[in-house]
Amino acid sequence: MTTPAIPVIETRRLVLRGPEPDDYPDFKATFSSYRSRFMGGPLNRYEAWMLYAAEIGHWAIRGYGMWMIHARADGRTLGMAGGWSPAGWPEREIAWIIWPGEAGRGYALEATHAARDYLYEQMGWDGAVSYIDPRHLDSIRLAERLGAIKDHDADTIDGHDAVYRHPPPERLRSGQLRDGIELEIGHYCDPLFQAGGMPVD
Repeated sequence: MTTPAIPVIETRRLVLRGPEPDDYPDFKATFSSYRSRFMGGPLNRYEAWMLYAAEIGHWAIRGYGMWMIHARADGRTLGMAGGWSPAGWPEREIAWIIWPGEAGRGYALEATHAARDYLYEQMGWDGAVSYIDPRHLDSIRLAERLGAIKDHDADTIDGHDAVYRHPPPERLRSGQLRDGIELEIGHYCDPLFQAGGMPVD
């Protein structure tokens, strides 16, 4: 089986590309830390390795997956964002995680907005959800800033997650929602802008 080429997405501050072996240490450090508590972690060394192998394999099996987020300025990895649908997922998911120490700079918003656009416009998705631990308030706020709305009737993964349904492609092609997201990203891109308050992804 030939593994398809993973597309590269570029935004104002970021480069999104497929996960590579050199990216694993940052992934392992994050999923071994308290920051991964809402995503099944912290994981031990074996569990982290297996999950990273699944991140790479997901692209080969599904034809889409999670991009590694890199800073355009210096190439460092910041986190991951993209599509996710392992066995047992009721619907295709848009997911994200930002490494410890990188939150509060709008990277997850910028990366997830770009990844969702690609999945919608290039991969033909007609919608998606995000499965979020109800205690993970940062991710809930980010989902809402992306226009997702809690769907009380949707099937969950294990009965303990909240399902946030993303707006369909036609609503995102133009209009107030897209303008608002891009305006907020623009604020984060402004070197004079200093985010205040608690860090949110």
